[in-house]
Amino acid sequence: MKSAIAAHDPGRQLLPFRESLLAMLGIAFVTMLVALDQTIVGTALPRIVADLKGFDFYAWVATSYMLASVITIPIFGRLGDLFGRKPFLIAAVVLFTFASVLCGLASNMLFLIAARGLQGIGGGILIGTVFATVADLFPDPKLRLRWLVFVTSSFGLANVVGPTLGGMLTQMQGWRLVFFVNVPIGIVSLIFVLMFVPKLRHMKPSGPIQLDWLGAFVVAVTFGALQLLIELLPREGISGTTALLFAVTAVCGLTLYFWEKRMGYPVVPVDVLLDRKLVALFAMSVLGGFALFSMVFYVPLLFQGGYAMSPHESGMLITPLLLGTTVGSVLNNRIVTRVRRANGLMHIGFALFVAGCLPLVTLKGHEPHIVWMACMGLSGLGLGLVATNLTICSQQIVARDHIGAVTALLQSLRIFGGMLGTAITGALLGHLYTQGVNRSLDSYQATQWLKSFASPELLVDRDEQSALIEHLVAAGHSSDPMMHMAREALIASIHIGLAVAALAALIGLCLAWFVPAVQVTYAQTEARNA
Repeated sequence: MKSAIAAHDPGRQLLPFRESLLAMLGIAFVTMLVALDQTIVGTALPRIVADLKGFDFYAWVATSYMLASVITIPIFGRLGDLFGRKPFLIAAVVLFTFASVLCGLASNMLFLIAARGLQGIGGGILIGTVFATVADLFPDPKLRLRWLVFVTSSFGLANVVGPTLGGMLTQMQGWRLVFFVNVPIGIVSLIFVLMFVPKLRHMKPSGPIQLDWLGAFVVAVTFGALQLLIELLPREGISGTTALLFAVTAVCGLTLYFWEKRMGYPVVPVDVLLDRKLVALFAMSVLGGFALFSMVFYVPLLFQGGYAMSPHESGMLITPLLLGTTVGSVLNNRIVTRVRRANGLMHIGFALFVAGCLPLVTLKGHEPHIVWMACMGLSGLGLGLVATNLTICSQQIVARDHIGAVTALLQSLRIFGGMLGTAITGALLGHLYTQGVNRSLDSYQATQWLKSFASPELLVDRDEQSALIEHLVAAGHSSDPMMHMAREALIASIHIGLAVAALAALIGLCLAWFVPAVQVTYAQTEARNA
């Protein structure tokens, strides 16, 4: 054993086996910290919004986190290339854990959104650093894939536990524990990173480093204005406000393009973003994030608000989606080195997602749970294949000293796609739900009750439903049909959102044909055979 450890090849792995194992355990805990938060919050979100009375901010609970992550991922991905990953991992774990406590203490939606943004900064640093750290520790692609089992296993554990745990805590102890559960995981992650993750630094800056704070600010303004535009356009159409938001988005976007081309270390590396070898991968990352996060944050609302399921039951049904992503990643790492082109797995992945997502639009809520779980699992399996191969292909195409920047950009674009998916689905949901409820109430000659039915949070809050039913009965209305029509309006609006997610995956399937052929093999196979 000692001779095997001493004889490790630094060209394949930088540390001996024992040190590599402990370092990867630290990375696995960090990954689980981020993954658990993403999966556990989605299930609890309908209850959170109903409790804090702010359905208009439903999408912002998710997108404030994503927006902060999109800004920080490329910054710290690049800084990790220059100064090493460990200091940023430590700072990010501390920040993420502290922000989780603030989220759990939130007394209103604006406070929660601000705390989620702070949490997103920490999460963005972690995402922009973790995957590049694995590439640093294991230069050999095939060996790197084997060690990624630790990362995918931690994702898998979070994906299995997260939705069900979120539903159970929300139903039994309240949604605040959903955020407090990050504290012990954060402490364990911090201990392992401090003790076992090595200090690695591959590049030395040739001169003083200027952080692109202006670029980060312009990115925040651009994406924030874009989300507001997406939310207001269905409600207001072309108005002074939407025209102003469009102008702000366009001007800031152009400013960002020309400014970033001048920066040595830009937040948005325009030259890399427009690289013909990588542009299809970047576009597919956006589309994959669009599809995944649309389901993660709105399918629980479909279950709890549309089909009147409990948070615990909703969490159990959403689990196969997230478990499927992990299974897809594990399967991919097993077979990607055995196929001539890794690209083919991305075709299969997008096709599986479409095949699993589209049936959800036709289901009525009375089917056996196994049917729902099968559709969710198939969708997750497909996205697991896609997400893993996007990282593998990008790291095979680019030079070693750009792995961190490109990997971080890929992850940030995935989150940007999730932000777009959450915002667009939320805007469609709000607009279509209001239209459907209005039409139904008109048929009952009860449009005076529109304000009471205006927010889908009514369909999640049982106490509010009971109070409204009493008022409807006292006014001489039949409450059950009116509640049923509100649920049908919510179901129909979320179904449209799921159809848009499936369309995004279908476009990704078409784009996969434009990725350069990639085959994953041992980097030193020929040398050893010689």
